[in-house]
Amino acid sequence: MAYWNDYYTPHTIEEAVEILGRYEGRACMIGGGTDLLLEIQQGHRPRMDALVDPTRIEGLDQIVEEDGWLVIGAGVTHTRIVNDPRMRQHGTCLVESCGVIGGPQVRNVATLAGNIAHALPAGDGTIGTLALGGEVQVAQASGLAWQPMEEIFIGPGQSTVDPKRMLIARIRFRPTGEHEGSAFRRVMRPQGIALPMIGMAARVRLAGEQITEVRIAIGPAAKVPLLAVKTMQALVGQTPSDKTFAAAAETALAEVQLRTSRHRASAAYREEMIRTQLPLTLAKAVERAHTGQAEPEGVGA
Repeated sequence: MAYWNDYYTPHTIEEAVEILGRYEGRACMIGGGTDLLLEIQQGHRPRMDALVDPTRIEGLDQIVEEDGWLVIGAGVTHTRIVNDPRMRQHGTCLVESCGVIGGPQVRNVATLAGNIAHALPAGDGTIGTLALGGEVQVAQASGLAWQPMEEIFIGPGQSTVDPKRMLIARIRFRPTGEHEGSAFRRVMRPQGIALPMIGMAARVRLAGEQITEVRIAIGPAAKVPLLAVKTMQALVGQTPSDKTFAAAAETALAEVQLRTSRHRASAAYREEMIRTQLPLTLAKAVERAHTGQAEPEGVGA
C-alpha cells in the first residue's frame, strides 16, 4: 500500500509553500521522515496525497552565522549539529540533546526542524533549542516570519505551524559567549527504544559570582515543551551553589505538570529525577560558564 502519491523536492521555500497550497491540506512537509512515515504507516496520521521535502532547497542544509545568530536550516540533521564545532562550543545543550535521539542511523536523517515541528513535550532537540532561546522562521503563503519557539506550541503534537500549509524554514539562537554555558541531561529507558522519561536543559550567564540570566526547559513536564519561567526568575541574582540549585529544583516541581506513563515513567519517578538531575544540569552549565570549556557529554555513538 502506498502512503502517498507524489513526492516533491522543491528548490525554493516559495515553491514548497506553493505546492502545499495547491493540495489544500492533502500534502504535508517531511523532514527526515523518522516520525511522520511511521505515524502514517501505523494509522496515527492520515495518508497524504503528496509529501514535500525541503532538504534540496539551497542553504537549508547548512548551519551559518548570521547577524549574531547561529542559524540552522530545515534540512540540517542531528548528526550535522553534533559534529559542528560552533554548535559544540556555543550551543552545547543542543548538541547533547540531539546526540541522544535514536541511534546513528536515525540521527543521520532526522532533522531538528522535524523534531520541533512534531511538537512533542519530550522532544529532545526541542528542549535543547528552547533553553537556548531559540526562534523558528515560519514560511507560509503570506511570507516569512521569525517567532520565539515557546509561542508556537499548543498541545501534545500540536503547534501553530500547520505542516499541511507551512514549514519551519530555519531555527536560530544567540550563541553562548563569555561567562555563559549550557547543559542538557536526559533520563531514559535503556530497554529497546530509548524513550526519554524526563529531559532538561539550562543556559546560564554569570556576572562575577551571580547568575544574571538563565533559561530552563523541561520535558515531558506539561502539555507542551515547558519553559520553567518561575524557576528562571527565582535564580536571577542568586549565587550558584548546591543549595541554590536544590531550591531551584523545588521551584521547578511546583510549576511542572507531571503524569504517569506506562511506556515511560511514573509521575513520582519523574519528580525525583527533576529533584536530582536539574541541580546537576545547572551546575554543569555554570561550570562551563566559569571555564569556557564546553565539551559535550553523553552523545551517542
